[in-house]
Amino acid sequence: MSNVLANLKYAASHEWMLLNADGSVTVGITDHAQEALGDLVFVELPEVGAHFEAEKEIAVVESVKAAADVYAPISGTVTEVNQAAADAPESVNQDAYSAWLFKMTPDNVADLDKMLDATAYQAVADAA
Repeated sequence: MSNVLANLKYAASHEWMLLNADGSVTVGITDHAQEALGDLVFVELPEVGAHFEAEKEIAVVESVKAAADVYAPISGTVTEVNQAAADAPESVNQDAYSAWLFKMTPDNVADLDKMLDATAYQAVADAA
């Protein structure tokens, strides 16, 4: 069974979000997503400064089994990327919550309130 952390928000498309003290949002793929993909071999990150609308492709993760799009869970501007995750994609398999992919400044922080909590996401993951 995949690990779902109670302090995070989730998208049904298997991204997790953490609201940081500075108002930025850290985003990565969930433990369920990395388990479903298998051993990751490539991570393509967005460009810092790029703006994305919610539910648009923002990054790509590739495993030995498949490639999967990562979607912007909310609208916002990318402020930082985790180059360490791109340099060592296996780090996402080792701990999907430590190996975040990017940080963004949300257009509207209240959009996080529309995301799934841990219980609701667990139901989505269990149904997948």
